[in-house]
Amino acid sequence: MPTTIVQANAYDVAMENFDTAADAIGLDSNSREMIKRPERMLTVGVPVRMDDGHIHRFEGFRVQHNSARGPAKGGIRFHPQVTLDEVKALATWMTWKCAVVNIPFGGAKGGITCDPKHMSQGELERMTRRYTSAILPLIGPEQDIPAPDVYTNSQTMAWIMDTYSMTKGYAVPGVVTGKPISLGGSLGRNEATGRGVFYTIESACEHLHMQLKGATVAVQGFGNAGSISAQLLHQAGAKIVAVSDSTGCVYNRDGLNIPELIHMKALCGHVDGFPESEPILPHELLAMACDILVPAALENTIVAENAGTVRARIIAEAANGPVTPAADRILESKGAFVIPDILCNAGGVTVSYFEWVQDEQHLFWEVQDIYNRLERVMKTAFSDVLKIHVERKVPMRIAANMLGIGRVAEAVQIRGIYP
Repeated sequence: MPTTIVQANAYDVAMENFDTAADAIGLDSNSREMIKRPERMLTVGVPVRMDDGHIHRFEGFRVQHNSARGPAKGGIRFHPQVTLDEVKALATWMTWKCAVVNIPFGGAKGGITCDPKHMSQGELERMTRRYTSAILPLIGPEQDIPAPDVYTNSQTMAWIMDTYSMTKGYAVPGVVTGKPISLGGSLGRNEATGRGVFYTIESACEHLHMQLKGATVAVQGFGNAGSISAQLLHQAGAKIVAVSDSTGCVYNRDGLNIPELIHMKALCGHVDGFPESEPILPHELLAMACDILVPAALENTIVAENAGTVRARIIAEAANGPVTPAADRILESKGAFVIPDILCNAGGVTVSYFEWVQDEQHLFWEVQDIYNRLERVMKTAFSDVLKIHVERKVPMRIAANMLGIGRVAEAVQIRGIYP
């Protein structure tokens, strides 16, 4: 029987993880006051004329957590469960994530509480443009650079870029990343998060002396990050035995045909009913006996109530905040190797940085050059975190947070306070 899940508050989780890592590095109280909480939080009303003529008011958010190391950076998500606390948590994680991979950005995040699955393209465009107008004082290529997130994509970024550019009177491609190639987007950006997940899994397997070829994998969430990481793992010879999305879960003990599953998802919008598979329940996927589990859905999916059932050797966090601190302690006691989100899924923001650099230079790179640069950044970051993990004998999540928080604290201390 499935376990009843008690949803943790994402911001409380972020604060608990911060305190644990800050204690581990001996961070002084002044530095904690400077970097623990967001610099700016904006809540906006987003009135939209719907297709039937009535006005519906959505609620939107943009949070800038820290800009000590550079412009704030972070995605915008459209989801029914978006809250200010969730956006604050995601912005906080973005700060540490950018610092872990050592790119000159701070952390931000945005979102609108809506159900995009029940909105037309026209309604989504009008909502996006109105939201962009509302957050205009906060965003800009030197200030805060949005990107795609849950249920947003390159088209969403194109609308934001156009709305911002119209207010300036000239095209400003660097205001967002994750844009279409025709508007200054980067090659390799669409698959960047999943590719980064793959590179960190490769590094974890090397550290644990595991063979990736033939390893069994379960993927929870088959959106951009989940599907791309599954595709790359499949190409490397791993066996993807289970996949889920919001419609259901499919399983094949001999391995799913991932290219065909991706094709079906693109055509039909779901994985449920995939040929040569059998349906399983969501909790069965998390509890599956496998070598690698990739949580690639939303936060708080592995909690204290179900962490004891997880049997994977490696948990690669393609999603943001999928494991709560209480669940972390249980996984640690079971000997699981967790690749924490701020390391594992940092490929997206890394290639977003590459895109921003290309836009600012008006000079664009070949896709293989981007892949090579991304692999170098991800594997260097993994090595940096692993070194702390081994030398300080702390879990990988604490090690990653120690690295990220330490770098941000150093920047704040050097810059000082003005006035």
